[in-house]
Amino acid sequence: MSDNMPGDMPKDGPQKDGADLAKRAIALNLSHLQTLDLSPAQAVIDVIATDQNYLRNPEASFSFEIDFPREPSDPRELSEIPEVRLWFIRLDTRYPWLPLYLDWESGELSRYTAMLVPHQFSPIDGIRYNPEALEIFVMAKVFALDRWLKQNDIDGRSRLKFMTQMLGYELDDELFNLL
Repeated sequence: MSDNMPGDMPKDGPQKDGADLAKRAIALNLSHLQTLDLSPAQAVIDVIATDQNYLRNPEASFSFEIDFPREPSDPRELSEIPEVRLWFIRLDTRYPWLPLYLDWESGELSRYTAMLVPHQFSPIDGIRYNPEALEIFVMAKVFALDRWLKQNDIDGRSRLKFMTQMLGYELDDELFNLL
């Protein structure tokens, strides 16, 4: 029997459903970015990286909360700041599978890709990736992630195909038959 009255919050805080538990935020500050300190990401990712139940969960996702102070007159996006980009390049070499688990609905995949792929911003069109660089990035991810999914016995090919669609690429099943 519960001591809670109707409308009261449970003693251990609000209850989260399965989707909320699958979403993980990685908080970064200026110091982490300037020193290429991956420990905030490692603290979140390493705990679940070997949890096959989490990795197989279609709701599993990561997001980044980036606190990088800028002057009000600084027009740059975070992906245009060298320290931020370099941190993400280092992160991607450590966790090349991470794009599969970013919170795509909130734009994390686009932002993550912008950290790694040369691009320009347009007030009308938004982010415009360098087409050749994006193609190389997408295909490198497809090859690496397909292998990683197989090694970890995760049926994630449809997720991989959807990820590439989010970046503007339609992959034929024949490509996967070659891998």
